[in-house]
Amino acid sequence: MRQAKKEIKEHGILEGLLCTIAVGRLGTIGSDGSPVIKPLNFAYDQGKIYFHSAREGEKIEDIKRDPRVCFEVDLPIALVKSTGNPCRAAYLYRSVIAMGRARIIDDEAERIFGLRLLMKKYQPEGGYEPYPGDKLGITSVIRIDIERMTGKEDLGEGDIRDAVLSGLAKNAALPLVFTRK
Repeated sequence: MRQAKKEIKEHGILEGLLCTIAVGRLGTIGSDGSPVIKPLNFAYDQGKIYFHSAREGEKIEDIKRDPRVCFEVDLPIALVKSTGNPCRAAYLYRSVIAMGRARIIDDEAERIFGLRLLMKKYQPEGGYEPYPGDKLGITSVIRIDIERMTGKEDLGEGDIRDAVLSGLAKNAALPLVFTRK
């Protein structure tokens, strides 16, 4: 990382982001060797990322051809507007990039486990029925085994950084907006 001061070194923050951010981006290697990125819902558990997909399609074909993947999430934290010098404007954030290998899960118990993780994340209050067998038959569950993970953040400086950290601690609605001259 070019700017070491922006690296998130606390693993708990990285995991927290993976557990709470709603949409991640999966990077695969396309059939022509070009990178392909797809946004998707996902769930994180103990160094693994789970998501579901149709049994056929570009994403599945890419993973079958080459299981190496990249996965990214980001959290927009604040927008700092400038009423003077435009170089004083800023976008404050946290992000995670995970590299690993994707695997289409065949084991029924692990497939159900991955789907339950997704439901627990997106509908934690419950209230849903068991998975219908016909839907399970047409659904793939994919697991990414994370091999390395990095995080980066820019939380601002001075008073703005203090306000950002306070907002994060209080679970304030994001993104925050600040204006400076």
